[in-house]
This record gives sequence, structure tokens and C-alpha cells, in this order.
Amino acid sequence: MNLLSRFLPRTSFSSYEDFKQNYRLNVPVDFNFGYDVVDVYAAEAPEKTALIHYAADDTVTKYTFLDISRRSNQVAEMFRRRGVRKGDVVLMMMLERPEAWITIVALTKLGATVIPATFQLTPHDIVYRCDSAKVKYLAVADDDNIIAAVRGARAECKTVEGVFVVGDGTAEKYAGEFIDYRAEADKMPTVFVRPTGDEAAHNGDIMMIYFSSGTTGMPKMIAHNYTYPLGHITTAKYWQHVEDDGIHLTYSDSGWAKFAWGKIFGQWISGTAIVAFDTGRFHPEQLKRAINTLHLTTFCAPPTIYRFLIKEDLTDCDFSTIRHCCTAGEALNPEVYNRFKEQTGLEIYEGFGQTEGTVLIANYGWDPIKVGSTGKPAPLYDIQIVDPDGVRCEDGVVGSIVVMNAEADHPTGLFVEYKDDSAAMTKAWRQGFYDTGDTAWRDSDGYIWFEGRSDDVIKCSGYRIGPFEVESVLMTHPSVLECAVTAAPDPIRGQVVKATVVLARGWEPSDELRKELQNHVKKNTAPYKYPRILEFVSELPKTVSGKIRRAEIRRADSEK
Repeated sequence: MNLLSRFLPRTSFSSYEDFKQNYRLNVPVDFNFGYDVVDVYAAEAPEKTALIHYAADDTVTKYTFLDISRRSNQVAEMFRRRGVRKGDVVLMMMLERPEAWITIVALTKLGATVIPATFQLTPHDIVYRCDSAKVKYLAVADDDNIIAAVRGARAECKTVEGVFVVGDGTAEKYAGEFIDYRAEADKMPTVFVRPTGDEAAHNGDIMMIYFSSGTTGMPKMIAHNYTYPLGHITTAKYWQHVEDDGIHLTYSDSGWAKFAWGKIFGQWISGTAIVAFDTGRFHPEQLKRAINTLHLTTFCAPPTIYRFLIKEDLTDCDFSTIRHCCTAGEALNPEVYNRFKEQTGLEIYEGFGQTEGTVLIANYGWDPIKVGSTGKPAPLYDIQIVDPDGVRCEDGVVGSIVVMNAEADHPTGLFVEYKDDSAAMTKAWRQGFYDTGDTAWRDSDGYIWFEGRSDDVIKCSGYRIGPFEVESVLMTHPSVLECAVTAAPDPIRGQVVKATVVLARGWEPSDELRKELQNHVKKNTAPYKYPRILEFVSELPKTVSGKIRRAEIRRADSEK
């Protein structure tokens, strides 16, 4: 049983063209994910598996939709008795404890706003988020690093009334300091009556806020309304190909937007069970053990994870139950795609999107994959490539990726606003469209080829060089595990291409290897694109969601 037919007049399509033209989404009045998805499953298919928790010690625990419904009712009542009402804000740092899912469902039932946040936040980050969003409560995992950060921030968080801690025995451990989430929820009834009237959440109310990565300034508040989960049906069903009663693993912490993309909304609507991969720091061997144990149906991970996997021996990993793999977060290098397919027989279906929306562009499966292309536009959005004046580019011409008519015909799944940031709104929303800030070009078959962030394009001696192509060539060399290509200042050329490289296991930096990599690029793409500067590092700077912070590399080079 899945709920797709309750929101889609048609659920199957014969071709991409049929999908793009005829996909329709029925948005109910006052849709609420907690009541209209989780509680419906609990009533109609109570034993249906919703969540599979895979712990750091490799133990597995399953939760049904009835479990999630009842526990979220208890947690909703727990928050209500602490004064949380419609429109109040709760920030959660939950790792992948089952309570991450339960808390989101509980807060949607209350009509409150949840801010998922990463475990990597510093005290300064927490204070900034709490003050900006006027957070009323924190709900955090009992983790040493998270607790230390919360303690460092607590006194400066002016609007925060208390902190719930998820763990066993936290009442004694943090007596008088924090609230024991589990012990307090245990005391609450398992029935929670849906609010009505002024207390009920409406479609236009703010359900979720994500803070941006802050790579080019202070983090922005990206606000989504209560219809946001429905936009992710295309993400889950038609790009990730999740299956009713299947088992889906997206590799993501609960604080990242990829969690909303791959670990809760569209997946549960589509009827698949979700894996909570609650193991802490990434270890390829543990992921391989999980794949062998869980018999996954579908799998999604950022390119970083695939880059690590292809450097491992995968012969002892059983991919036979996995029917579909996909990736998003950064452009996927062709070498990674090819190597993974050679080792597993599986193709990787790339998608493109942002925290601001659902999947915008993807390989959906009707058309063959063109390796290196991010695919074709999603049906909910009018995606175009435009020049600086907003004029649509011809095929083959690089321009900005924009969502046309976004202001007049606001697509379900696209964010509502950068909350309390008029400057950011003015920059991104212009001439009636939403400018993603990313650049690409379209080929004659309608495939979109990603170039990079607008700020990432390198201008060297009159040439415009996209970093992705150079990075993709470098990735074909066996010594390269990861790399980032950026512009470095040059007194003669203005800018030159720089490559920052992390070497694979067994390789050591040397002048000889540097020259070999430079020649490798010259031989495999236009010679003017080769990196005149090549630096070896132990790791690349990344955002909390795993994206490479090229801006940080550029900033460091400009300050030298």
C-alpha cells in the first residue's frame, strides 16, 4: 500500500515527455504530513515498516508506521505541555536517532516550525540560528560534541526556554540542566487530537527552515511551507525509484537538506521503508556491511561516498537486491560513474537541486543516461537556461539555471522565502523567476550539462573554464581520490586554473606526480584548461552537507 494515488491523478508514465507534460499534483487543503501520511498508514497498514535503524554496533531495529504515529503523538503532547504552539520554532540536532523522524512528524502535527541542524554546529552557530529564528526549544541527541556545543551556546540563546536531550537515563545525567526527551515522552498519551481552527496548520504556514551553508556570507534562513513534502514525490518516486514495501537508504545526516530529499517525505508517501544509518563517521566497510545485511532496494548518496566506494574492493558487497542508485549534491564525475558501473553493474542516476527546492533536474530512467549530464527538468518546474538579461540561451550556450514563472505560479516544493533577508530575495528572485545561482547548458536532446556555481567559473586569458570538466579529467587518474578546481589570482592572466588534490591510498605527493597530473589534463581536454597550480592536501574544505567549499580555497589564495 502507498498513498501516491491520493495525490496524483496518474502515477505511471510511458516516456519522459509524457511525464513532463502530464504529471499533476493534487494538493489537499490544509495538508499535514503527520496526519495525512503517517497517521493514514498507521490506520490502514499499521504493520507496514516505516523506519529501519542501523546503529554503530551494526544492530538493527525496525519501526512500523503505527510505532511512528503513536510516538509522534506522545512527543507532540510533550511539546504542547511545554508551551509549543502553532508557529513556534524548535531546532533539532538529532544525528540519525529515530527521534529525528518522530520529532519532525510531531512538530508538523502541532503546526510548529522545525529547523533540522547538523551535529557539526559550533556554539556560535547555534546562537546565530536560535536568535535569527527565535527558537523556543532545542531537541538534541545525547552526544558529547553536541552537548558541549549546546552548553557553550545556551546562556546566549535569548529565546530558548529549554533543551530536550535524546538518550537513555538523561534525567539523572543532566538533572536540572536538560529535559529527558524519552522519559518525558513516555508519560504522554499515544493519542493526539488534530488541532482545528486557529491552532491548525495551513498550507501556507512555515513548516521547515534550513539554514544555508554560508559559503558566501552569513547563513540564510530557507523557509518551506506545509506543502513541501508533496513536492518530494518526484524526488523519491520518479528519480530515486523507491518502491512500495522496499528499503531505501540515502546517506545523509538529519541536519542536511538531503534528509528531506531522501529520508522522509517522498519516500514515506511512496510507501518505502527508510534506513536510519546512525553510525557516526563514514567508514566504507561499515556501509558495505549494512548493504549486505539490509538487502536494500534503492540507494542514494552524494558523489563523495561513491568516490570512496570505487576505491574499495566491492567484490564482497552484495548489490544484487539494489535496483536503482542515484546521487546529488555535486556534479558526478564520469570516471566515478564508469568505475562504479564496472564494479557493481549499476548505473548512477544523477539529480540536481538545492536546499531551496525539490529535485529540479534529473535522470529519470525513461531516456538513456548521458554520462556527465544531470538529466532533464522535473515536471513541477519550468526550468530554463538564461543569459544575464533573462533571455533564454540557445542550445550549447552556458547560462544560469532558473525556474521561470516562479513568482506567479509558485511550484509546490520550491521554498517560500529567505526569511528576514530582503537582499537575498532581491538577488535570487528577479523578473518573476528564481535564479538558482548555478550555470549549465542544454544540448539538442534537452539534456542539461552542469557547469558550476556562477562564482566558480574561471576566466583565464580570455577563456571561460568550468571547473567540473577539469575535475572530471583529474578523477580519471588512479592517484586522485578527490579534487577541487578553482581560480587562483595571476598578475598576467588575471586568473589561472588551480587544482587542489587529495590522493588515493598508496600515493604520495611529489613534483613528478604533479607534472604527471598536469600533463594528464593537457592530453584529455583542451590544453589551456590544465591546472598551472596543483596543490596536494590531506582533505578538502567542505560544507556540513559534504559539498566542496571552493569559495574557501579561492579566499585563502587571494589572501596569500
